[in-house]
This record gives sequence, structure tokens and C-alpha cells, in this order.
Amino acid sequence: MKLAIMQPYFMPYIGYWQLLNHVDTFILYDNIQYTKKGWINRNRFISSNQVTTFTIPLKKDSDFLNVNQRYVADEKVTKWKIKLLNRIKENYKKAPFFNSFYKVLEDIINTKEENLFEFNLNSIRKLCVYLDIDTEIIISSTINNDGYEGLKGENRVKALCNTLGAKTYINPIGGLTLYTKESFKDANLDLKFIQSNEGVKYYQGTDDFFNNLSIIDILMWNSVSETRIMLNDFSVI
Repeated sequence: MKLAIMQPYFMPYIGYWQLLNHVDTFILYDNIQYTKKGWINRNRFISSNQVTTFTIPLKKDSDFLNVNQRYVADEKVTKWKIKLLNRIKENYKKAPFFNSFYKVLEDIINTKEENLFEFNLNSIRKLCVYLDIDTEIIISSTINNDGYEGLKGENRVKALCNTLGAKTYINPIGGLTLYTKESFKDANLDLKFIQSNEGVKYYQGTDDFFNNLSIIDILMWNSVSETRIMLNDFSVI
């Protein structure tokens, strides 16, 4: 079994979906500490011909809580959903697949889920349906292993793999600086890395190409069938 483990990013870049589509089982961390520096409640798209960041505002709380203990800001007070959808509409209303994808995006953002993890999980599941991805998704806190929660980093990954009986663990290419194949081999695991190919490029309404933007950008400018081709345009090393 090929397994991957990721944090629950919001509308992540194409590499995230390539990984999710490629493996047999995909674990989503919910019982892991939230970090402001990650991509759990922010991402990037194009505005006025340049890359800009958009953010899901959160209710004020401790920075030491897990992802599943954080909550999105109150829409009645902040109107953040209306503002974000308006930004997306203004930036992409001329894109060829705006009409078809905006309805999906509107449904995702307007969900009544207030828990940050559940909010992101809802977006991931709905985009899996839209992109015809049928990979099994397992929530980390539902895995019955009393020992793994006390572990961190590589040791936690190995414990989860062994608990689920995975033989191959696949990580984004950035993991080359974190993990070694020799270390995973000692745990009877085959470690591999996935990397998007140079072919994952498309017209973005500008003269320049900006890499690794939110999947929002891809699905505004490409059909589902074109995006499915991109999902398979990667190398595993």
C-alpha cells in the first residue's frame, strides 16, 4: 500500500493533489499543532497580474492548539466569506472556467463548518469529487495507536505507516531535506518522493507563469479533464 500524510491545507497547489491522487491511502493530520507559517488557512492566487496571498481569518485563540481545536472567524462579524468570494470573482471573472468552478468554490467557502479542520476537510472532499479522485482519506486522530501521538516528525510518520500496514511512504519533494531512504528502510518502509514535472504549466491570463499557486487558479483556467492530465504529470524518485 502506498501512503501519504499531509496537513489539511486550504485549496493547496497542484503537487498536493498529485500526491493525493497517486497514493492508495491519504492521512490528514488533525491532531497536530496549528502553525501560522503553514498553508492551513492561507494560499496564493493572481491579482492584478501578480501573486497575492488570501487568508481564512481565525478566531483568536492560543497558538499552541491543534488544528482541530481552532475555528474560523465569525462570518456575521467579519464578512470574510463575502470578501473572499468577491476577490475571487474580481480576479477570475474572465477566466474560461469561472462559471463552472465558481459555483463549486462558493459552496465550499459558504459551508456552515466552523471548525478549521472540518472546514478544510470539507473543501478537500468536495474537490476530490470534482476532480474524480477516489483515494481513501483517513483522519489521523481516528487511527487506533496509543503510542504515535507522543511521537514527532519521522518517528510519527513511521508509526502511522506501520499501524496501517503501508509498505511505501510517499512525500512531497521538499522532504528530501527531512527524511532519508536508509532510515525508512530500517523500519521496513520504502520511502519515495513526488515532484511535479515542468509540463505542469498553463495560461494564467498574464505574460508570466507563476508556479505552485492555489488549485483555484488552475481550475479557473483549465477544464477538469485538462487538470486530470496535470494530476498525472509528475515523477516519483
